[in-house]
Amino acid sequence: QVQLVESGGGLVQLGGSLRLSCAASGSIFSIFAMGWYRQAPGKERELVAHSPSDGFTNYADSVKGRFTISRDNAKNTVYLQMNSLKPEDTAVYYCNVRLKERIGAYIGSYWGQGTQVTVSS
Repeated sequence: QVQLVESGGGLVQLGGSLRLSCAASGSIFSIFAMGWYRQAPGKERELVAHSPSDGFTNYADSVKGRFTISRDNAKNTVYLQMNSLKPEDTAVYYCNVRLKERIGAYIGSYWGQGTQVTVSS
């Protein structure tokens, strides 16, 4: 079984910064990718940043130059540093991890519980 625990959301003013963390634990054999998504009220969940284990990171156009995804592979943790925040960044942010729980298993997709980010103007 795999658990993802997120932290770091909150209320911040226009132009402020926040750092989100997501730690994966449990039965983890190999991680293939870690990423962040967000969902604003009345909207679809969208990709924010994606970090495959064997490739380049990619970002949504709306956050390029402001957000940075990073990983601590020794801790199975992914971070999202968010700078120059705007009201349109307000959403629930979810981490996503694609991994195998054991050798020979299928690659599963796991989600964190979500953390609210609110940017006031």
